[in-house]
Amino acid sequence: MTDPAPESEAQPPAPRTVVVKEGSLRRVGARLPFFQYVAEVWKYRHFILYDARSRVQSANNNDQLGRLWTVLNPILNGLSYFLIFGILLQTSRGIENFIGYLVIGVFTYQLTARTVNSGSRSIARNRTMIRAFTFPRATLTIATAAREAIAFLPVLATMFFLVLVFPPVEKITWLWLLVVPIYVLQTLFNMGLALILARWVALSSDISNIISFSLRIWMYMSGVFYSFDRYVEHPWLVQILQFNPLHQAMHMVRESVLYERFPAADSWMILGGWAVLTMLVGSIYFWKAEERYGRD
Repeated sequence: MTDPAPESEAQPPAPRTVVVKEGSLRRVGARLPFFQYVAEVWKYRHFILYDARSRVQSANNNDQLGRLWTVLNPILNGLSYFLIFGILLQTSRGIENFIGYLVIGVFTYQLTARTVNSGSRSIARNRTMIRAFTFPRATLTIATAAREAIAFLPVLATMFFLVLVFPPVEKITWLWLLVVPIYVLQTLFNMGLALILARWVALSSDISNIISFSLRIWMYMSGVFYSFDRYVEHPWLVQILQFNPLHQAMHMVRESVLYERFPAADSWMILGGWAVLTMLVGSIYFWKAEERYGRD
């Protein structure tokens, strides 16, 4: 009778076959279905807010005046536009309270211009982070738009201050509260547009130069420092320009703050429609290229 083999010489267990369902596996970095992607972005909301606030606090730290430049820039731009267009070119004629009209136009334009410029470069400037970590890329663009919205708060306070200081002095009414939903709609529009342009710039950096040029043209077509009624003679062209969301945002703020009038329903529909449509189209358009960011 042979002795049993020592425990150290025991035969290894027979290999087992494990069946894995392919449906439960997902390739690393693969694009999620759209609604799952939106839910994933929502999970990063705390990162978005933290990143936005921290970047606002650290902005212009190398300058002696620091964050004061956030307010000084639109003021200096408004002053230059006032000297050129208000005094030299006399675009102020026929406009009641031209200083307030100009201030609101310049400050409102700056919100869109800064958001679009920064948001469109949000992916291209963070390629190292994108290649190192897995996360929804849209959070970078949304965080940039949130940063500009937060940075706009002291600018908004300055806008109200200037309207109350320079004659003809406006009085505060409850209509001033409408500025909040107006700028919320404008921020949503800015965010959607930034998502569209962020994909373009991520795939071709030359687009950023075209964006800067286009923003200047957009400013002149939005009535920042002149009234359409005075310079545009063709009624059909005026109707087309009325569908400009940036112009509508300026017009609605002016109506509420300067002229004590509730903005018309069609103005709300135009700005609200642009905000919803651009945000929806921008989200889907950006999401479709999710796997390409950081690889091209």
